[in-house]
Amino acid sequence: MQYTRPTSVNDAVSLLAEAKGTAVVLAGGSDLLVRMKGGFVEPDLIVDIKSIDGIGEIRQTADGFAIGAAVPCAVMGEDEALKNAWPGVVEAANLIGSKQVQGRCTVTGNLCNASPAADSVPALVAAGARAAIAGPGGNRTVPVEEIPTAPGKTSLAKGEIIEAILLDKRAPRSGDAYLRFIPRTEMDIAVVSAGVNLTLDEQGVVTAARVALGAAAPTVLLVAQAAEALIGTAADEDALEKLAAACSAACKPIDDKRGTVEFRKKVAGVLARRAAMIAYKRAGGK
Repeated sequence: MQYTRPTSVNDAVSLLAEAKGTAVVLAGGSDLLVRMKGGFVEPDLIVDIKSIDGIGEIRQTADGFAIGAAVPCAVMGEDEALKNAWPGVVEAANLIGSKQVQGRCTVTGNLCNASPAADSVPALVAAGARAAIAGPGGNRTVPVEEIPTAPGKTSLAKGEIIEAILLDKRAPRSGDAYLRFIPRTEMDIAVVSAGVNLTLDEQGVVTAARVALGAAAPTVLLVAQAAEALIGTAADEDALEKLAAACSAACKPIDDKRGTVEFRKKVAGVLARRAAMIAYKRAGGK
């Protein structure tokens, strides 16, 4: 096994593109190192990206935020501007693992691990986040929901890495929220989860919305019908009931020891409703 620590994105891309055998990216390592220790993956090449300039930083621009691929989730939780703009995204990121894990784990790693129960992914999808990708064929930017394609699999081609997660500047009177259900009080993965992002007009009417569900299908679900239930309303009881019903209907979960299909469908609707109410209040709704 070979370990390398490139200092530029171009070098990292070249190493990954030219690698023989299994090549992996090391950012925080909170998933990769556990998988290696458990014998689930034996890479021929590890490309540690933490020495690449800027990849461990959160940058705020006129367009929004760029969260470098090696930014630990704990650092996201300490960035006041990011927390104020996107509280739901930061809350989701800060639910990953323990305090010790928080100092290592990254939302990019959480995304690329492609677990259906990843906490940060539904919140990022609801937020309309995009992944800035570098590869042998050049750079491209795609919605984060296009990255996971199945449990443990992504759409990234050989040699491609995510440089940063991009979040747009918030529109006025906007809010987001993320909620999950777990059987324990902490350090568990979601049985089901929901992220909601919405924008209001001056009268408190929802003008735009995105609703995403986690652990409810092989990949995160962006539920357009649930968003449509909110748009044009003041998130009243009827709208929230329609949103919950749309989320329950969209679910394609599995039965396992952590929850039944029926339970997950019911809880998806309940969580989406509650997250919508939190997001509505954060956006300035009454």
